[in-house]
Amino acid sequence: MGSDRVVLRTARVQVRATPGQRRRCFALLRMAGDVWAALIELNRARFARGGKPVFSYTALCRELAGTDMGELSSDGARSVLRRYSAACLETTKRKKAGLAARYPRRRRALFPVRFYRTFQFEGRRVRLPVATGSPPLWVRLTREVPYDPATVRSVTLLADAGRLFIDVTAEVSVEDHALDRSRVAGVDLGIIHPYAVAGPDRAGLLISGRQLRAEERLHLEDAKRRARHMARKSSNKGGRGSRRWRRIRAAQRRAEARHVRKIRHAHHQAAKEVIAWAVAHQVGTLVVGDPKGITHKKSGRRQNWRVNTSWRRVHLTQALTDKALRAGIVVVRVDERGTSRTCPGCGYRAGKPKGRRFRCSACGHVAHRDLVGATNIARKYPGGIVDVPEATSTTHRRAGKPPARRDRRRHLWDAHRRRRSCSTPSHFTALAAKTSLGRMETSHLHDVAVSAEFGASRESLA
Repeated sequence: MGSDRVVLRTARVQVRATPGQRRRCFALLRMAGDVWAALIELNRARFARGGKPVFSYTALCRELAGTDMGELSSDGARSVLRRYSAACLETTKRKKAGLAARYPRRRRALFPVRFYRTFQFEGRRVRLPVATGSPPLWVRLTREVPYDPATVRSVTLLADAGRLFIDVTAEVSVEDHALDRSRVAGVDLGIIHPYAVAGPDRAGLLISGRQLRAEERLHLEDAKRRARHMARKSSNKGGRGSRRWRRIRAAQRRAEARHVRKIRHAHHQAAKEVIAWAVAHQVGTLVVGDPKGITHKKSGRRQNWRVNTSWRRVHLTQALTDKALRAGIVVVRVDERGTSRTCPGCGYRAGKPKGRRFRCSACGHVAHRDLVGATNIARKYPGGIVDVPEATSTTHRRAGKPPARRDRRRHLWDAHRRRRSCSTPSHFTALAAKTSLGRMETSHLHDVAVSAEFGASRESLA
């Protein structure tokens, strides 16, 4: 079911181009980067002379009128001007409000080019606008566009890790599920559980991020290995700037982009599970805890790395908000400070709980730590009176796919458990000295001891 309201949605599709098409596409991106650099230099010179900078879109168009931009069309060049003007105006607004902000100052070799209504779709092929007099530029996509071509409002050509992509933005109707706005659910964002949801009727949802954490650890291990490999080639033959170095650098960027795509795809899967759960329970309002300011807290080297690098909380919130708007669910953000250590039964604010289980030292209330946080977040919204979900009414889901290989730390942990699960070698040596089998090999005694322990365990089970 749909409604008259629409929202904008963007899908990224990879481009499958010939060598000639690839050269032309990268030429468009480089020219857009030159336009961006020219705008930065324009206002930098004005600042140096003490003049008034140019931030207005129409004024910027007048400044660059008549400039030769190669195959870059006027529509593509104006998209760069719009982004620069919007960034400068937002910076000025922040400065007036007393916030720390800086005007665009960093050049980019390849800048995304956006086209509005001057493109054309034919199945998996799309024609990108170019300057007058240039031959048409048709490129093929790796898959079908997931939107009706009549609803597409813009396409953006960009490059990521040496590969060409097109972002297709279209208008999508908002779904009408006849949800009740008075039914409120709290959402707690986390590292171990990306989403923990506490809703009405003591229902809950826990989405495990174990696969995401494994992917982060494996990616960190691979990044360290690639860094060591590149460090060996920076001081001798094949050093920085050589062809070998560029090939290694390109492989590194492809691996980084692949890792980001996996994490973002898992975030979207998790957000989709949350929205499906909310629709099934007729929840019309989601109260999301805002972890603003958590990066300024010093919690040690490991925890700071988890919060600043491994936890992509902004994308988690954005993915959930986008899918909630599509489903007609209202999203409200509140401060989550102290919600995971406040007892929902008596209101006592205890210390930071260890592990995933919350236990109140005042009233003895025991519950899942993340569900306690989600419950307190929901209660911060007017009318959001929910109880802590019960274990029998909590749904468990997982986000992401298992990595292609196993984490090395799991192998080390299994080896550690195998060493701890049997007797120590010193025990076998003492046993050989006390018995008449003093000349028996220690390894054989180890097998005898293990067999005896296995037999004893089978008898105890019987």
